[in-house]
Amino acid sequence: MAMDKWRVVKAFSLGSLLEATIPKPGNVNRYRDFEDLTLYHFLFAHTAVMDVLFEAAEKGELIRKGKISPAEVGIGALIRKAIENSRKAQNSNPNFGIVTLEVPFAIALTWAGSIDAEEEAKKLIAFSSPQDSVEFYKAIRTANPKGIKRGVKYDVYDDASFEELLRDEINLKKLAEISSERELIFKEWLTGYRISYSTFYRLKELTSRLSLEEATIKAFLELLSRHIDTLIVRKAGVEEAKLVQKKAKETLSGKLTLEEFDEFLREKKDLRNPGSLADIMAVSLGLLILSGYSLSL
Repeated sequence: MAMDKWRVVKAFSLGSLLEATIPKPGNVNRYRDFEDLTLYHFLFAHTAVMDVLFEAAEKGELIRKGKISPAEVGIGALIRKAIENSRKAQNSNPNFGIVTLEVPFAIALTWAGSIDAEEEAKKLIAFSSPQDSVEFYKAIRTANPKGIKRGVKYDVYDDASFEELLRDEINLKKLAEISSERELIFKEWLTGYRISYSTFYRLKELTSRLSLEEATIKAFLELLSRHIDTLIVRKAGVEEAKLVQKKAKETLSGKLTLEEFDEFLREKKDLRNPGSLADIMAVSLGLLILSGYSLSL
């Protein structure tokens, strides 16, 4: 059965916009901004990548029809194109992680023809090429996310890394295996979006009895209590990330109010901003919309 391309694009676009606007603790939302990142950055960035999401969805449809192979998709080039579009529309980095998750996922969903596309997502990453990794590195340079380590093997900011990736035949799967311990996005690639799917199922359950906003905030707190946010690790260190996890558990238990937790996360400006888990929430909200959720007040 076919998965409509525009349905995927609209779901992921709305999911990303909802993630940016719902007042989740520690993130940019409709009430709170950071000095260098505002809600408007998200609005401009997310709408700037819709054409690439459609292109990705088309690729998945072509795989399903047997017109191209998964190895011919060009995931890296699509991610790079989306990030370049985003950067032309605004001057910050609101959606690198979301784009990195959503582009392969859009392909997988239309390839599978179903919302259950875990295996297709894993196959896409496995069938990627070293050139995809080169293009992905160029996308990282354009986005310039905070906390990227330098001086490591296959350093993003070392021009020699492009030749090394090709020489050592490092495709996106191998790249993810190297870096999965320090980046949740790569874990999602390797596991077929395990956390994104589990959060989607939790959102489905919660929205049956709570408002979308209440359900999203509760699901996000649960995410923070169960997983270390790798953006916090990169920017502030693992101890800070563990402290955020501890405070999230205290908020769920009632020891802290949501407002107190939010202020704690903002004490050090954006150092405790749980951005990696927010990216996963955006994808999960997209899946919720794709599953047929409609707003009812």
